[in-house]
Amino acid sequence: MAEAALYDTYSRAPLRFERGEGVWLITETGERYLDFGAGVAVTSVGHGHPHVVGALKEQADKVWHLSNIYEIPGQEALAKRLTEATFADKVFFTNSGAEALECAIKTARRYQFSKGHPERFHIITFEGAFHGRTLATIAAGGQEKYLEGFGPKAPGFDQVPFGDVDAVRSAITSETAAILIEPIQGEGGVRPATNAFLKALREICDENGLLLIFDEVQTGVGRTGKLFAYEWSGVTPDIMAVAKGIGGGFPLGACLATADAASGMKAGTHGSTYGGNPLAMAVGSAVLDVVLADGFLQQVRDVSLVFRQGLASLKDRYPDIIEDVRGEGLLLGVKAAVPSSELLQAIRAARLLGVPAGDNVIRLLPPLVVTADEAREGLARLERAAESLRSSKVKKTA
Repeated sequence: MAEAALYDTYSRAPLRFERGEGVWLITETGERYLDFGAGVAVTSVGHGHPHVVGALKEQADKVWHLSNIYEIPGQEALAKRLTEATFADKVFFTNSGAEALECAIKTARRYQFSKGHPERFHIITFEGAFHGRTLATIAAGGQEKYLEGFGPKAPGFDQVPFGDVDAVRSAITSETAAILIEPIQGEGGVRPATNAFLKALREICDENGLLLIFDEVQTGVGRTGKLFAYEWSGVTPDIMAVAKGIGGGFPLGACLATADAASGMKAGTHGSTYGGNPLAMAVGSAVLDVVLADGFLQQVRDVSLVFRQGLASLKDRYPDIIEDVRGEGLLLGVKAAVPSSELLQAIRAARLLGVPAGDNVIRLLPPLVVTADEAREGLARLERAAESLRSSKVKKTA
């Protein structure tokens, strides 16, 4: 009855979780699941992290909401930490990744407008991309399954094949304002862009007066073993959209930009009622306390190596189940040799949680606080799932 009162937009798994502890989720009936989905790369520091919970409770006793009519000290403090840790000079806070992308798109277009080029509003994007669910971000992503039935596609987005430098160059016109890319396509199947490709995009932007936008909603805040994925490539964007892990489960996003890229965003050009509210700022700052602590990102890289090696071993031993292993850090994808829905069902039966993606891939995105032993437990559960699928295939052919 409760489900009937909701929009029918989700195909939900029949699981009801009551509480979480670190990398574990516990159902209403007490069953424990190893959470290697992390709310789609959101619960970066795990469930119920005491420092983050404490920061939220402390702020909840003070003030929840003010609106951006007034100065909000928490915004200034968190923005300062983000700019000190990145390429950026300016930050705009949002409530979600889609809103961060909307801000990034508007920032790029407004930059060109302020420089005397109002005709430059087109943005080059890539096949397989996912940038959110607003009308602009589904147009940027370009996937027909998200565009269907919502009227004409929002203009100004020109899509080219992922990784094709020549296609990017050919797509540039006098109306092009920017290039938008995920350093690793998450929804698109955990497909990393090569460092060479990202460097080529930087050169193309510099040559043509374009802005380079990185969508780090899924890859950011330690997910790849660096604070942000762009650091692996040595390529610096002009604008970057961030969300998911920065709030550790609390709705929080941000658009980061250089001072020059943000120069067109004057008073009144953009806004948000809830963006940058005191609760979100307290949580975001607490998450950064954890992620920026000495040794934390090295631990992410160390555990990732254990996890990646284990996945490679499973691939070698179960080539009929696992075709490929992809990704960086703790953003890993298992390309299934069977329908990915079957693998997802099997790992859930082993009480391991993952997230489906395109290209027949299951994403494994544990909280960044996962230990090597917990990674090994996840591998053991994945092996049980692979073994059950293999046994099922044998029975069917017997």
